[in-house]
Amino acid sequence: MTLPFLPARKRLSELSEREILALAIASEEDDARIYRNWAETLRQDYPATAAVFDGMSLEEDGHRRLLLDAFRARFGEAIPVIRREHVAGYLTRRPAWMMENMSLEAIRGEAAGMERDAAEFYARAAQYSQDAGTRKLLGDLAAAERGHENRAHELATEHLDPAARADEDAVAHREFVLTWVQPGLAGLMDGSVSTLAPIFAVAFATQDPWTTFQVGVAASLGAGISMGFTEAASDDGVVSGRGSPVKRGLASGVMTAVGGMGHALPYLIPDFWTATTIAILVVFVELWAIAWIQNRWMQTPFWRATLQVVVGGGLVLAVGILIGSG
Repeated sequence: MTLPFLPARKRLSELSEREILALAIASEEDDARIYRNWAETLRQDYPATAAVFDGMSLEEDGHRRLLLDAFRARFGEAIPVIRREHVAGYLTRRPAWMMENMSLEAIRGEAAGMERDAAEFYARAAQYSQDAGTRKLLGDLAAAERGHENRAHELATEHLDPAARADEDAVAHREFVLTWVQPGLAGLMDGSVSTLAPIFAVAFATQDPWTTFQVGVAASLGAGISMGFTEAASDDGVVSGRGSPVKRGLASGVMTAVGGMGHALPYLIPDFWTATTIAILVVFVELWAIAWIQNRWMQTPFWRATLQVVVGGGLVLAVGILIGSG
């Protein structure tokens, strides 16, 4: 139980040198563990980048040993328990579950931010130290952390030759396509095409823009929810390598709803024929956009994508108009 007159956290300037060294030791241990975890996570798909993080974890272990030696020399073996969350305004690290689905570039950016944060901490801590040896050690570590960006570059040069980087970029591109583009494209196609018949059947049967808009919104949102849950539940991504089911479900669900809403929104216009003309134009823009995305991201030949999407969508549109006009 925390006593009311004792602060839950201290500021860095309020820590003793013993506590500052203990905090630095714990921080180096955490950073080394993070780098090793990233290395293990990336090793199968990005072995060269994993080797870079192996090297960075060894650098952090070296810093920890220097800090331990300094602590033992001044304060003995009993290291107090003090961590980042115990210090107000101190740099923080994401928990492990927030790092699991980060992209390769996001991980590299996070690592660069960690090094900058550590350098800032050591520079500030050195200012509060009264012992010459401790002040020198902290200053040296600040310089070392600032130099880690150069060290990371050296490690990347050593392990990430052009062929390895090209291989890793190809894997990252494939992961992006499988996790975001493919489910999103499937959702956009489903939302754009599957809602054509009901929306335009209602439009021509009632010639009431507001009723058509309501049906369009219901069809689009219903299809989006259905597609999102179906995509998320169909494959956990472990065996197929398609990535997080939550991300895929989100991409599929949102793009399904967007695809249907595109030609439902024009029916907010009170005049039926004006709304219908705009809606039909929107449909053809959607279909050509889908064909372009298939060609750009899925390497589908443009003529085949056009045949599948534009011609198929045009037929579904015609069926809806014919049924609604009958």
